[in-house]
Amino acid sequence: MSEPRRVTPAEIFPKVKSGETLLVCAYDDDAKFRRLRLEGAISLAEFRSLLPNLPPEREIVFYCA
Repeated sequence: MSEPRRVTPAEIFPKVKSGETLLVCAYDDDAKFRRLRLEGAISLAEFRSLLPNLPPEREIVFYCA
């Protein structure tokens, strides 16, 4: 497993739009997710439900605002 690294919005947004990268809001609170949601992002709860079926090579970016 590689070390986490910081990415810029300009770097990651095209990858999220194309479906190459999964963007996850790191807040566990649904109200915070709705308030701080970035375009293309999924909630932490949704990520947890998808996790068993995600391929290990899938790029995942977590954010908090």
